[in-house]
Amino acid sequence: MKIAIISGSHRKNSQSQKVGKFIENDLVALNQGITTETFILGDLEIPLWDEEVWAGTDRWKGIFGPISAKLSEADAFVIISPEWAGMVPPALKNFFLLCSKSELSHKPGLIVGVSAGRSGSYPVAELRMSSYKNTQICYLPEHIIVRDVTKVLNDATPAPGSEDLAIRERITFANRLLVSYAKALKIVRSELQSEFKKFPYGM
Repeated sequence: MKIAIISGSHRKNSQSQKVGKFIENDLVALNQGITTETFILGDLEIPLWDEEVWAGTDRWKGIFGPISAKLSEADAFVIISPEWAGMVPPALKNFFLLCSKSELSHKPGLIVGVSAGRSGSYPVAELRMSSYKNTQICYLPEHIIVRDVTKVLNDATPAPGSEDLAIRERITFANRLLVSYAKALKIVRSELQSEFKKFPYGM
């Protein structure tokens, strides 16, 4: 099973990357034959969507084609979004505009909100509302919000009863859920492939 981790921050060495690395290590530690690949949007520097994407020009095939191929191989996704001014970062929104049904369609996604303070819920709501329609990603009912991110997921051993320990346990639960959904949705994709071709986009 392959799980793709999308780190939506534009910043270099961001806290979102730190969270993504912890989630990656936790997924591998589940010992279920999981491989991971992380896509750091701040490093990829993908241009903003334009109408040439629809035409499938050589320019866009060169820019996004290799990324699209790797995403298509994934069975599930972890979508990590910091909260910038109460919003999802533009690079992450751009990512969903570039994805067609072939990469994310009918595959489970775990949303992870990240905040340096006590917020982090707005990206969760925004992604649930606007990023699934044409990509057809299937977000889990469970999500993660990593608040006070600079203070957690740093030490090898968190203090008993701490907020750091609590978020680690919650992440492990969400990862196990993501893996279970990934197994189940493989069946859905295989049984309804012809119908998906007839109805490629949401209403």
